[in-house]
Amino acid sequence: MSHGTLLVISAPSGAGKTTLLKKIMADVPNLGFSVSHTTRPPRPGERNGVDYHFVSREEFLAMRAAGAFLEWAEVHTNLYGTSKQAVAEKLASGVDVFLDIDVQGARQLKAAGELAAIFLFVAPPSWQELERRLSGRGTESAETVRVRLANARKEMAEAHWYDYLIVNDDLAAATAMLQAVILAERCRGRRAANGAPLTIPQP
Repeated sequence: MSHGTLLVISAPSGAGKTTLLKKIMADVPNLGFSVSHTTRPPRPGERNGVDYHFVSREEFLAMRAAGAFLEWAEVHTNLYGTSKQAVAEKLASGVDVFLDIDVQGARQLKAAGELAAIFLFVAPPSWQELERRLSGRGTESAETVRVRLANARKEMAEAHWYDYLIVNDDLAAATAMLQAVILAERCRGRRAANGAPLTIPQP
């Protein structure tokens, strides 16, 4: 059984990372997604266990104390964490796993060196476009938008240490770039385009 690759992806809010991930998950076989735990309330349409595992702050802190998280971070006053067990099980089954986490969590993961990972950063095409996207959502208050923009400045300053940078100006082009990264990493791991292990023919 081939071992999957951990793909850590980060982006400022409004960069279009969620849309990009949904597209790549539909287009590329043998990809999994790590569903994080969070203390933030669900947004309209979000489902528990699918988009996030929604838990209370008390539950989250108990899990953290028990060492259940591969990484955790506090973002926009909410807590987010990645289950060690869930990620390890998916990787062991040969599935490439996307870990959608913020810069704090990605730095933790890189510093710990517990799991080999590929780090990808998704950026908006311009600061003006990011402001337009966040303001145009209509689902968040002006104060929330202000906080997200302030965090975006800090997050984009961290993009330089990621392995790959994808600018999400055009969704089709950004998807093609992300797919190219996945396929290249599969080649490096001696795996086929569909993620299956390869063997070198012997004479």
